[in-house]
Amino acid sequence: MKTSSGDGTTIGYDLLGSGRPVVIVGGALQGRASYRPLAEVLAARFTVFNYDRRGRGDSGDTAPYSVEREVEDLAAVIAAAGGFASVYGHSSGAGLVLHAAERGLPIDKIVLHELPFDPDEDDRATREEAEKYRLLLDEGRRGDAVELFLASAGMPPEIVAHVRNDPAMVANAPTLLYDPFEVMSTESRGCRTPVEQADAVTNPALVLAGTESPPWMVNTARELANALTQGKLHVMEGQGHVVPPELLSPVLTEFLAT
Repeated sequence: MKTSSGDGTTIGYDLLGSGRPVVIVGGALQGRASYRPLAEVLAARFTVFNYDRRGRGDSGDTAPYSVEREVEDLAAVIAAAGGFASVYGHSSGAGLVLHAAERGLPIDKIVLHELPFDPDEDDRATREEAEKYRLLLDEGRRGDAVELFLASAGMPPEIVAHVRNDPAMVANAPTLLYDPFEVMSTESRGCRTPVEQADAVTNPALVLAGTESPPWMVNTARELANALTQGKLHVMEGQGHVVPPELLSPVLTEFLAT
């Protein structure tokens, strides 16, 4: 299915199940196919809108990119859901959800799953890293850009070697300039940290982290939960950044269904 964003960009999505509407917002590089297994499990209790973010899959990518346009994309999906929905965001997708909630989109509840904010990151180093990706993409080296991102995220080399050639990942490579360097940028938050940004969000919120993730990611989740007006922290024992749908869905259902 498809809808149109505020600037006319086509946004493709899958519609599954019945019940209260829930929108899934994916992380960096990933299209809706990556979240299809989770969407299918959640569809037993909810109407699930699983969409391709701008520049991925069946969605368009009108230039120039801006976080505001991505927020408008999410607003269009929520409108297709009937004008009001809960939203689950994974990784940098959680960063986009935080932007949307602060801007007052018609959202019931939000779930922020391991928003990747490291307080020790240096803005200058981030800008230099962004330039590396820009050069690779300008040279048409999409596979190398995917490899650089996955390796920097700590993915095992044997998996990186396989995924860097995945056609969907390679097709989505240009969006690597969006998530780490726009959605998660200091500028996009008005020179605030995500924790400071969360202070303005009043939606009921569940913040998720796993004990197998880096300590800074768990600490960020804890600080976000404390800063949110109605924030609740849930740390998943023995889990890392990607949680199997059969383990994640009961946690989401308990929060979203009440």
